[in-house]
Amino acid sequence: MDYTMKLPPREFYTLHEVAARWGCALADISGWSTAGQLEIITGIPPTFCDTTRVAGTVIICPMDIVPMFRRCGTGPKNALLRRLRTEEATDWLFVTDPPEGVDVSIADLFLRSKQVMKFEDKHDLLRRVSGGTGSASPYDWDGMTKAFLVRIHVRGIPATKAEMIGDIQDWFVAHSNGDDIPSERSIRRHVDELWKMLSELQQDENV
Repeated sequence: MDYTMKLPPREFYTLHEVAARWGCALADISGWSTAGQLEIITGIPPTFCDTTRVAGTVIICPMDIVPMFRRCGTGPKNALLRRLRTEEATDWLFVTDPPEGVDVSIADLFLRSKQVMKFEDKHDLLRRVSGGTGSASPYDWDGMTKAFLVRIHVRGIPATKAEMIGDIQDWFVAHSNGDDIPSERSIRRHVDELWKMLSELQQDENV
């Protein structure tokens, strides 16, 4: 009997883990976050922003604590966070209590796993990443492949690669909330080998 426990995907990566994973510097992650491509988060104890009490997971602006992200590596390991944003909000809140701000450590700054995977998929970083816990794509490629095999059985091989990609995009739209849809570039990368095989199969049948 197999008693192996299958753990769920991890929820967070530290910035140090992501930098090692991508082969980049913390300064690069800071820059991508500042440009709106990533959201750096941390956890804080109950803190007041005027009359609003905030605790738990919050988003930070790396430019507020930019010395921590020095490319030369001489930056401090801790900084005082004077503003923050909750994950469901769009406006920044300014910390009033403690008056000096919230102490945060570089080791306690994170990216959500799902966001890491999407960034890797968008920028074609998947080939750089070795296997291991949490390295899977955020998209249901296995489910799509099974559905596409059924499509081939029922309707036959698509006439063109564009038709194939369109069908796959339609499947992701129908099986997601609209936010978790891979780009056309990602789909092309994942189905190149499959389309090549199907094309060769069609050629053999036409001989």
